[in-house]
Amino acid sequence: MPINLSLTKQLLIDIDQKSVTAQDLTRAGAHVLDWVACASLGVDSAAGSSYQALLTLDAGGVCSAIGQSKPLSMQNAALYNGALGNVLEMDDIHRSSIVHPGPVVIPAALAAAQQVGCSLEVFLHGVIRGYELTIRLGEAIGRSHYAYFHNTATCGALGAAAAVSTIFDLTLQQTLWAIGNAGSTTGGLWQMRNEQVLTKQWHNAEACRSGLMAGFMAKHNLNGPEYILEGPQGIFTALSSDATPESFLRKHPQWRIYDCSFKPWPACRHAHPAMDVLQSLLSEFGFSADEVSRIEVGVYQDAQVFCDRADPQTTLEAKFSIQHDLAAMLLWGTPALEHYLPEAYTQAQCGALRKLIQVNVSEDVERRYPAHFGARCTVTLKNGTRYEREHIDTLGDPENPLTQAQRHAKVHMLLVQSGMPEQQIQQLCDFDWLQSGDISTFSTLMCAQQGE
Repeated sequence: MPINLSLTKQLLIDIDQKSVTAQDLTRAGAHVLDWVACASLGVDSAAGSSYQALLTLDAGGVCSAIGQSKPLSMQNAALYNGALGNVLEMDDIHRSSIVHPGPVVIPAALAAAQQVGCSLEVFLHGVIRGYELTIRLGEAIGRSHYAYFHNTATCGALGAAAAVSTIFDLTLQQTLWAIGNAGSTTGGLWQMRNEQVLTKQWHNAEACRSGLMAGFMAKHNLNGPEYILEGPQGIFTALSSDATPESFLRKHPQWRIYDCSFKPWPACRHAHPAMDVLQSLLSEFGFSADEVSRIEVGVYQDAQVFCDRADPQTTLEAKFSIQHDLAAMLLWGTPALEHYLPEAYTQAQCGALRKLIQVNVSEDVERRYPAHFGARCTVTLKNGTRYEREHIDTLGDPENPLTQAQRHAKVHMLLVQSGMPEQQIQQLCDFDWLQSGDISTFSTLMCAQQGE
């Protein structure tokens, strides 16, 4: 490539030459289904309730809002759906970039697809490309960025722009404008982690909307900065001290969507490695909560920063508490949504167990992160017996993937709780992503009125 080409242009030229197979489309469909399940239950949440205010401001359109019978305008559908996908903390994740592509890329692509009535194939192409850019940017932007910024919001806005550019059939130049304008306003400060607020949903919704509208306006020739990543006042210079631009263009044998993990449990992904190890120990040795004297957990630093919380006061804090995650597993077994409700995390026995769990950074686990989300657990029983195990990769990661049956079981669990009829759930799980037809073949089924 000539050296005067921008990073974004080089990547777009590269992925334009990359083929999309039937297997790739099916994989993208699996992520769409996972997002639908997470977002459908996200409707019944504080954030979902707040975002229903959009329905009162919208005169209507052609785009679907999860859990609602009234269609919305493209922009409001993106805002509404974009807010819901990560409410449960069960959305997909890419490890080394530390991004959750689905909750931002998919609702943006869906709104664009419904607006123009594109084919299923074009919609899925958009999703694949959106994941590609989101993940590559997350890897390139560096760990220093993640210390202050929500990578999913920062990188997801540009990924959403890439996705909708495919669906809106933008030229290469227009796509560069869309990505540049989405990048020019991107961000997402982590301050909301320090307060009991719903700002994480605002981040995702705004990233989704920004990418969508940047693509829409580029279609109408609103130009934007091509060198938004590497320019002297661009993202890498302004928002990172350890960016690696070369990793943005690194060659990979397959689309990066295959490197994403599906989350099996309703907790922060940084807590999953410890949960995975404890579940393994419980399965192998069969000890009970009453026998435990102490549990020492070795994690990578980000897991400690985000999830070392011995006394959670809300459902969200419980999901970001390794201590609560492990205590709940000791008491009630396989993690379930009800384990994070107030009646669970306020139980005296659960609180007493949390005090027995200590979370520390393990040098070995930290060294492998973020390429591997691992943990080490040492369980000491009251009789002095010690059990210790370490997992390098946790359940749901590409090296330890969920089976299709496990993914569908997760979808079923979430959609049943959202009130969706069994027949509709089965139709969604059986949906043929390779069929000819436009996006309505899926969106109509996705948003069929519950109880019909």
